[in-house]
Amino acid sequence: MKKVFATLTVLAMLTFGSAAIMAQDAAAPAEEAAIENVDENAAPAAEAEAEEAPEEEATGIVALHKTLKTKFIEGGAGFMALTLITLVFGLALCIERIIYLSLSKTNTKKLLADIEAALNQGGIEAALEVCRNTRGPVASIFYQGLSRYDEGIDVVEKTVSSYGGVQLGLLEKNLSWITLFIAIAPSLGFLGTIIGMIEAFDKIQQVGDISATVVAGGIKVALLTTLLGLIIAVVLQLFYNYILSLIEGLVNEMEDSSISLLDLVVAYDAAQKK
Repeated sequence: MKKVFATLTVLAMLTFGSAAIMAQDAAAPAEEAAIENVDENAAPAAEAEAEEAPEEEATGIVALHKTLKTKFIEGGAGFMALTLITLVFGLALCIERIIYLSLSKTNTKKLLADIEAALNQGGIEAALEVCRNTRGPVASIFYQGLSRYDEGIDVVEKTVSSYGGVQLGLLEKNLSWITLFIAIAPSLGFLGTIIGMIEAFDKIQQVGDISATVVAGGIKVALLTTLLGLIIAVVLQLFYNYILSLIEGLVNEMEDSSISLLDLVVAYDAAQKK
């Protein structure tokens, strides 16, 4: 009996197992078909959305470009082009100064530590070699000061102070040209404004009557040139102030490190005299 029950149990398990497997196999194609239908329906919608987004973006960019082009022509191509030239030259000088000042930064703490170690190990010549292999105005000032060590501490101090002024002049190079373009840009805009107003009054005189259309057209041209000039002046002024902040930071670093260098030289001189 036990064998019979065991056999019936095994047959039942096999029967239910095969039925379950067949049900899963029958349901799988239906699920795959449903997924394919969903994918087929969703794919065109996604493609349509993907196509619509670039078109909207492209349309916005094209519209902005057309608007700027229209306003540029309406403002008078001559004065608008001259004003844009001031922006190009001003930005070129600003970028040049920012790159130069960024490359002029020096890790003064590391430099002073290297100079102190060089003085203790190899003397003035070793310290000069460290300054020679370091980039930046601080290293140049240190080199000029240490090269006058044989003439006395007072000469080293005067040399550091004098050459610091030279490096400051190099840091401030071309700033006067940037301020010139900052002043020229709105001046050209105001000049275009005056010319636009004169043209408006000339049209009024030719027509013989004050027309709102004639007056509005002339004033519009005048205001566009002024607007461009003021925008350029504001942009260049922001860059100019940023450059001044970089110069101030470098000058403070030069002054602090120069005092530390003099302390090292005095200590080295005292050690040599013992």
